[in-house]
Amino acid sequence: MSVSRIVSAFLAFLLTLVVLTVGLPLLGPVYLILTFVAVQEYTVMMRLRGIPIRRRGLWIASALTLPASLPPTHPWMAPFGDVPWRELLLLAFVVTMLVLEVIASNRNSLHALAFTVLGYVWISWMFGLIITLRYTPDGIIGLWYLTLPILAIIATDVGGYVFGTLFGKRPLAPRISPNKTVEGAIGGFALAAVVVLATLALMPLWSGYRFSAVHVIVFCVAVPLAALLGDLFESLVKRWVGVKDAGVFLPGQGGVLDRLDSALIAVPVTYFLISLTLGRG
Repeated sequence: MSVSRIVSAFLAFLLTLVVLTVGLPLLGPVYLILTFVAVQEYTVMMRLRGIPIRRRGLWIASALTLPASLPPTHPWMAPFGDVPWRELLLLAFVVTMLVLEVIASNRNSLHALAFTVLGYVWISWMFGLIITLRYTPDGIIGLWYLTLPILAIIATDVGGYVFGTLFGKRPLAPRISPNKTVEGAIGGFALAAVVVLATLALMPLWSGYRFSAVHVIVFCVAVPLAALLGDLFESLVKRWVGVKDAGVFLPGQGGVLDRLDSALIAVPVTYFLISLTLGRG
């Protein structure tokens, strides 16, 4: 069992915490860099299956997703009211891709359309919610909200690794991720649930905001499960493509997508839980 992996996970969390605490001046550039690299990795992986991706369109849409992801409560978005910029951008992107594929149609057009839209929704659009969540409903409580999925992701990874190494016997999903075990998944979920519970318990001390017991249970169950699902989904994509790491342009090295996979699901789930269920009460 590698202690360095556990230590590096917490060091990564500290660095992430600095970026999140500073907010948009650091979070914005970091979002763009990570998204652009992840889109490149996704494009290369799809090419291994013979699927062309409109990479430039993805990059442009990713850049536009940054300002579109700022919530209406952010001072920069106040003059625009409650315009749903993220949803409008998604619609505009899908329509644009449809037009481009119709104009330059070929036998790969449907695959190009479907997987280009998937790449935008999965990577750029979903990850853009990290910015939305950071400032929902404001820059103070939003930071606490965003801490929940980040801590859950780290705890899921560390707990899964430790429990999987010590007790892992039964494979969890052997066809898509042969190294993951049921015992590791249970351990990762349990540790993440405890960490989320502790974070929610501390939240009132700094933000003055308190969740009900039912809301706490929902968070402790849904956020760790979302982190695990994000990891498994990326493993499914890699197994379908036939690569071990998403960073296929650097063989043997893990890619950005390998680092973001859990966040691409856990952050949106946290945001929608807060927006639709918890943020009102």
